[in-house]
Amino acid sequence: MRSILITNDDGISSDGLIRLAAAAVKFGRVWVVAPDSQRSASSHSISLHDHLDLFPAAFPVKDVIAYTCSGSPADCVRAGCLSIMPAKPDVVLSGINHGSNTATDIQYSGTAGAAFEGAFQGAHSIAFSEAVSDCHEISDHYLEDILTELIDQRLEWGQVFNVNFPGCTLAECKGIRRDVAVSHGMFFRDEYKKIADLPGGGIRIMVNGIPCKDCEPDTDMRSIIENYISIGVINNIS
Repeated sequence: MRSILITNDDGISSDGLIRLAAAAVKFGRVWVVAPDSQRSASSHSISLHDHLDLFPAAFPVKDVIAYTCSGSPADCVRAGCLSIMPAKPDVVLSGINHGSNTATDIQYSGTAGAAFEGAFQGAHSIAFSEAVSDCHEISDHYLEDILTELIDQRLEWGQVFNVNFPGCTLAECKGIRRDVAVSHGMFFRDEYKKIADLPGGGIRIMVNGIPCKDCEPDTDMRSIIENYISIGVINNIS
């Protein structure tokens, strides 16, 4: 039986994590090691100079062994692979992230970072993300079929599958685009705005994202904008 490790960057109580684990139990023995709180945009960071705290966690999916971790999503994968699980997992699943991970945003993604760490640890790894929406009809309908399709498709060293679901209704979804390229665009063009002056001449600033839909055809970002599921391969350092 496959051993499967699941994590995310939205935290242990995330609805997307729970839905992914509920689907994954049909494919193998599942462990969850997930951040104890929100860790979005943590990329592939790991903790080298701080300890990690891990605690057993109650989890709403039967037969899943779950732990919280005080570190990043990549820390969660490392802790799961090297400490929590009896042996390294066959598969690492990351997500389902609250928000798309496409285009240049992938470099910041804790969801993708965790999947890359899984690949680095020798596991077949898949990242799942979903456009911000209250509608989960697409991921609920297609998740098990996509797991069936991808879970045994081996990749080259350092590669992971990156799956993005649009946030539309099932009726509005136009299908699946496979082997999509990574767009050079971005969903938000960031700027910083000053929100306070600080003593000693300092300033406090906060990121301000400006929505942007400029992207190339036949890419991951364009697919989500056009209500397609996007499946592609992304590369870590190789």
